[in-house]
Order: sequence, then structure tokens, then C-alpha cells
Amino acid sequence: MRARMQPRVPPMQNTAPPADPSRPWSKVPEVTLLFWVLKVAATTLGETGGDALSMTLGLGYLLASGIFATLFVVAVAAQIRARAFHPWLYWATIIATTTFGTTLADFCDRSLGIGYSGGSALLLALLLGSLALWHHTLGAISIGSQTTTPAQLFYWVTIMFSQTLGTALGDWTADTTGMGYRGAALVFGVLLLLPAAAYLRTRLSRTLLFWVAFVLTRPLGAVLGDALDKPLAQGGLAFGRFDASAILLAFIVLMLLAFPQRAAARAH
Repeated sequence: MRARMQPRVPPMQNTAPPADPSRPWSKVPEVTLLFWVLKVAATTLGETGGDALSMTLGLGYLLASGIFATLFVVAVAAQIRARAFHPWLYWATIIATTTFGTTLADFCDRSLGIGYSGGSALLLALLLGSLALWHHTLGAISIGSQTTTPAQLFYWVTIMFSQTLGTALGDWTADTTGMGYRGAALVFGVLLLLPAAAYLRTRLSRTLLFWVAFVLTRPLGAVLGDALDKPLAQGGLAFGRFDASAILLAFIVLMLLAFPQRAAARAH
């Protein structure tokens, strides 16, 4: 007897944790190519958006950092209170970390007078210290373990330090070494191929490769943001900071609408 054909129902995006307890999920997205495209766009937006407030509006690095720090705290609190993975909330929090990281790095590098190299060294120490404390406290730093409040706090604080470090590295490479924005973008773009190749060809820790790639996307975004808004005489494309920010934000929104994301499976 021929079985009756069941009507085909198109699959729906599932961002909530599944009922099956054998497959627990976290509140971060799967790490796919889409993740990295959005990460670079968000970090570039952080550069143009942070500079728009601190420089274009003339608020200065300290006041702009205070504003973005408030937005960062609010976004992280909302992310922690959420019961499931929400792409819009997650990427809003990423943007909050990267705008805060931009103005905070500029404050450390310029207002404190320690320079790009000093700021990069300080922020690298803070990033490594955050990862070490995270591992010492919870026993793991896997990105797929974001289900408890302490793990989420460590995750977002570490991301904030990585975003700030990336800004300082981008400025140091583009300005101090004389490579310019396009040259620095090429350098960091090539460097990003290294963890990608290691992921495909080696058995190195996926967590280690993730954080290496995550840090490297920030200086790439920083120099791309500067390349968009700096004058033509300085090697930029002379987009206004607000115009560039609006274009990048529209791109992120379109990507999120066109390509739904799933939550990452939680690490056991």
C-alpha cells in the first residue's frame, strides 16, 4: 500500500533551546562563515561609530567611553537575562563591546599617553588575565558553555578586552609602522587565514583558534573603519563617520534577515 504523502512544511528557525536535554544549547551563535562576516562588519561599525561620538561630535574619549560603557552593561545584562539565543540581542551586544573598545583603546593610547605599543601591551595582559581567571574559576573557556551567569560574564568581559586590544593593534600597525590602513588591512586579512588553515588542517584546540581569530578580526575592522572615513589624502575613502556607520549597520541588519542563525550546541 502506498504511504500517504505528508505535506511538506518549511523548516523554521529555532533559536530557543530544544526540549531534548541530551542536546543542550547556549546563548551564542554557531561559529560559521556568517559569524565571521558579521563579526568583521560589527567591529568595523564599532570603529566608525566610536569615532563618530568621540571625534566628530567632539565628546572626547573619556565621555564617549562612559556612554558606550553604559550601553555595554545594559546589553550584557539583557543578554544574561534572556532565556534563549536571540541573534539581534547577541549582535547588539557585540556592537556595544566594539564601540566601547574603540573609545577605551583611544583613551588608553592617547589620553593616558602610553602610546599604541604601551596600550596594546596593557590590553593584552588584561585579555590573557581574563582568560586565565575564567579557566581557573570555571575550568573551561569554551564558547559553547555560555549557559550560566558567571560563564556569560567572563565571556563578555573577555570579548570587551579583545575588542579593545584589537583597536590598539590596528592603530599601531596602520600608524606607527607606516603601513597605512589598506596595508594593515591586508596584513590582518592574511593573518586571519592562519587560524582558518589550522582549523582545517590540524587538531589544535578549537577554543584557542577561536580566540586567536576573534582577536584578529578586531584590528581588521579597526583599519577598515579608518579606511572608510579617513580623508583621501590619508589613504581613506572619505566617507563620513555617520554615513559609514549607517551603511555598516544596514549591512548587518540585511545579513541577519537573510541568513537566520542557530544557537551553538553547548560544550559538555
